[in-house]
This record gives sequence, C-alpha cells and structure tokens, in this order.
Amino acid sequence: NKYGDKRRTEIIQGTFDIEDEDLIPEEDVIISMTTNGYVKRMPVDTYKAQNRGGKGVKGMATNNDDVVKDIINMSTHDDLLVFTNFGKVYRMKGYNIPEFGRTAKGLPIVNLLNMDKNENVKTMISIHRDEVSEKCFLFFVTKNGIVKRTKITEFENIRTSGKIAISLRDDDELVDVKLTNGESEILLAASNGKAIRFDENDVREMGRTASGVRGMNVDGAHIVGVTTSLEGSKVLVVTEYGYGKISPADEYRLAHRGGKGVKTLNVTSKNGDLVAIKAVEGNEDLMIMTSEGIVIRLPMEQVKEAGRATQGVRLIRVNDGSVVSSISVVDKTDESEETAQTNEIEESQG
Repeated sequence: NKYGDKRRTEIIQGTFDIEDEDLIPEEDVIISMTTNGYVKRMPVDTYKAQNRGGKGVKGMATNNDDVVKDIINMSTHDDLLVFTNFGKVYRMKGYNIPEFGRTAKGLPIVNLLNMDKNENVKTMISIHRDEVSEKCFLFFVTKNGIVKRTKITEFENIRTSGKIAISLRDDDELVDVKLTNGESEILLAASNGKAIRFDENDVREMGRTASGVRGMNVDGAHIVGVTTSLEGSKVLVVTEYGYGKISPADEYRLAHRGGKGVKTLNVTSKNGDLVAIKAVEGNEDLMIMTSEGIVIRLPMEQVKEAGRATQGVRLIRVNDGSVVSSISVVDKTDESEETAQTNEIEESQG
C-alpha cells in the first residue's frame, strides 16, 4: 500500500532470436586446409615471427598422403566461399570452422558442407560483409589458363547443397578466385616462371555458370596463382624449394589476355618450379607452409627485392622430398626474435 504504483514494464508473450554471430567475438583467424579436406581455425598470432632461412615450427599434423594446401587470413564474422573441383561454391561463416590447436589435424570439411561423392575442395576465399556491391566481381582462374569474371551478387544466396560457380572444361580445375572492383589489373603466373598482366575488363562480365575465356597461354605448364592490383604494389613469388623474391608490379608490362607472358622468375633445378604468387606492400609478415606441415613466419623486409629474371633468395629450408605447399601474407606482429627462437627450439625438442 505504501509503495504501490503502476508497473513500469510490460510483460508480453513473445519470442526473439539471438544469432550465433551476436555471441561470438570478432577476431582475426587463420583458416588452414589440407588436400584431403581437413580444415581448422586458429588465432592469427599462433605463429611467431622468425628470420628467413629458419626451419619454422610445426603448424599442422597431417597423414603421410596428405599435404597442407591453403592458408587464409580472415575474420570470424567474414563469409567463406568454398569452391570445389566440380565447379560448385559453398558459403559459410568463419566461426563455423572449428578451432583447434596449432598441431592438430583439424576436422574433415565434408562434415561441415553438404558435398557430393568424390567432390573435393580446391580453393577458398573470404568475403567481408561490407564488400558486397554491384561493383564487386569474382575473378576465376583455372589450371589451364581459362578466366571468368562474375558479379559477386550472384553468390549471395547459396543453399546448403551449393551452387554452380563455373562450368569447367575437360581436364581442367579451379586454381584461385579473386575479388575485383571492375577496374583492377590481373596478374597470372604459371609454373614455368612466366606471368602475364592485363586489365580485368579484357574479360567480359559473364553469368555464374559460364565457362570463361583464355586468360593465358600456359604453353604446357599450369597456372599456380593470380593476384590483382588491389592487393599491393609489389609482387611476391615463391618456388617449390623455398626460394622467393619481391619485384615491383610495374616491371610487368600491361598486355592483353591470352598471351604467354614474360619471365617473372628464373626457374632452375636449384629453386624449382614456381608455386605461389602474391601482391604485397612489403611491410607485412610472410607465412610459408611445406608439404610436411612445417610453417615459418618471417618479416617481408627480409625477402629480397630483385628484378623479374632473377631466381630469388632462400626463405625456408625444405627437407628432401618436401616442397612448399602454400603461402599466406598476414599483418605484422611485434613478437621478439628471442621468443620466436625459443619456441622453435622447444618444438624441435618435442
């Protein structure tokens, strides 16, 4: 009676939804995947910066017949587009990838996606939710040098069973997919050490199920990677035996699609075939992973800047029978060299 007044809140019958994304903190992570389809998520600071030429630390346990092929730096709230050998695409959030320790093998990605029998993941690309617009394109590149450009809006609504992303021709497979803005320059690199640079508008806009047009005459080799002018002003290349270098992007003359390209690296028996190409600014950290699952992280300043026709410097020592399987460019950390060397010694001692 003394404190009685009308209730200030209203009690109603109703429901509300809390999305998983609202409960998960946004953080930068590393997504890694093997050729047998084992995938996992790790914090981006899992690996400490080291000097070039080091042996690295164990990054991922693999079976004898399995090698690590993809390392992606993204946010837990970014979308991950997963492209397969069937030319299909699947979409999932970064946090949907389970988190594992540094040396864990991970989880088969077939447990996360509704994939068909004999369907294997070939490449993945992260999409930030604010990047989707009518001026954004996905640029597809296949092993035999076929390219295609499709608006990203055609990949917004993807069912759990996936969608056709590109119609592949016989004996061809998807190598990589890049985001472009309609005004980008494309740089394709082949295993024979040659590269070609052309304007993305040389490739007309096509539908989601189109097969594409010739982007580079690989001349018996195969495409190992693609990069765009949006990603950096310098070009980083790495060979299968752990050699690499950085060259200015301006050294690659602007040509038309379909040519054989110019020499981007002097391929020899010492450094091996070209296996990766990335556009960088030169102030990042470089992560290199070998087919044994060994990872090294080193400052980009330690990668030599040289002309197109040189063979580069050794970035990581690979063991006999092992080759570089993938590379990733991540933001620089302030970890001390002493801490990095201590971690390396601890890992080598088991």
